[in-house]
Amino acid sequence: MGEFGDDKTRFADARTRKNYSGQSPITRASGRKTVVLARYASNRRLGAALHLQAYAALTGSPGARAYYDALRARKIGHHAALRQLANRLVGILHGCLKTGTLYD
Repeated sequence: MGEFGDDKTRFADARTRKNYSGQSPITRASGRKTVVLARYASNRRLGAALHLQAYAALTGSPGARAYYDALRARKIGHHAALRQLANRLVGILHGCLKTGTLYD
């Protein structure tokens, strides 16, 4: 939470929060070709913390485990699946902060 800061108006939506954390990919499309790249301009400490949070959520959250297992069943690698799980957790965090509700 400290890496995101305490200004509630800093992130307009979940997408900007995900982009800042570096968990969301960059998709570039031109004509017939689409390329998905990793986001390099990001907060590295936050990215590492979210990666560890996603890894810890695998044992603590049945929903996170189910999402991770579904990604792995689609032949997505371990770190890519953790990155997608972290991306989802950032979206959930944004919703909780926006509405003022506790995570359940």
